Amino acid sequence: MSSALSQARIAIQRQVGGQFVLLGVSGGSDSLGMAVAAAELVRAGKLRAGAVIVDHQLAAGSDAVARQAAETCRSLGLDPVLVRQVSTAADEASARHARYQQFEHALGATGAQALLLAHTLDDQAEQVLLGLLRGSGTRSLAGIRAVRGPYRRPLLGLRREQLEQICLQASVNWWQDPSNTDVRYRRNQIRHRVLPVLVRELGAHLPQALAGTAELAAQDADALDEWAAQSYRQLADGHRLPLRGLRELPPAISSRVLRLAVRAAGGTNPSRERTAALQQLAGLGTAPSRSAGPVQLEGEIYAYRRGPVIVFTRPG
Repeated sequence: MSSALSQARIAIQRQVGGQFVLLGVSGGSDSLGMAVAAAELVRAGKLRAGAVIVDHQLAAGSDAVARQAAETCRSLGLDPVLVRQVSTAADEASARHARYQQFEHALGATGAQALLLAHTLDDQAEQVLLGLLRGSGTRSLAGIRAVRGPYRRPLLGLRREQLEQICLQASVNWWQDPSNTDVRYRRNQIRHRVLPVLVRELGAHLPQALAGTAELAAQDADALDEWAAQSYRQLADGHRLPLRGLRELPPAISSRVLRLAVRAAGGTNPSRERTAALQQLAGLGTAPSRSAGPVQLEGEIYAYRRGPVIVFTRPG
């Protein structure tokens, strides 16, 4: 057994060994390499695994790609193998939303306990650079989560080339998605232009260093999020937060508490700009607002300062 295949097997077994899982398979080398490793575990009686293939119908011949991926998964011994077609806009966010809707349906229909996704260390490094370009905080620098709800990403420690190696050794052909080379997309600019230059100038260890940064940032972000959740539970009175309590918290925590309050009131997670406006309204930071509000937030939520509290409410 190759070193790459052994690493992939161990990573999958460590995260979901013994469970009934589905694999999200696109037909690319990453997901098919994962399928080869999972199939080894199935044959060894250490895992039960099926697959779900989502055809976004965004490129000519996408149905043929989906059928070929399904045939490969069945030949490996994965069961069940589901193919789902969706109609979606061509932008990345719409396609992702449609894909995850099908994942949720597949989990419910099959009773699978988790769904595995084949993100690699290279994807993680790219995600950290994307976070840096956005000027984002700790959670964004934490990159791709290994575990989020029913979704598992066991291969974040493997390189993309290792998954290709697994496919080659198993004589599994994969599809090269032409959109992955379109440098109009920011991620592809990083993958094909920025990272190669950084690796050439700074050293081959750079992707691992970026992935290590993501791991450390994730630990910090998890701890800060838990602190904020505890503080929110202690401070919140319905959809009200006491200003005094907020001002006693470090900014990294009070900003998180404010975002939790927005979500609890039915809004969506506020942007950095809207969070800064909430901090000013609450009298936090170096430039507190003299206005009592409102601060308008996405999801038709408004925040007002009313005496010693900040209130989150819907109009009317």
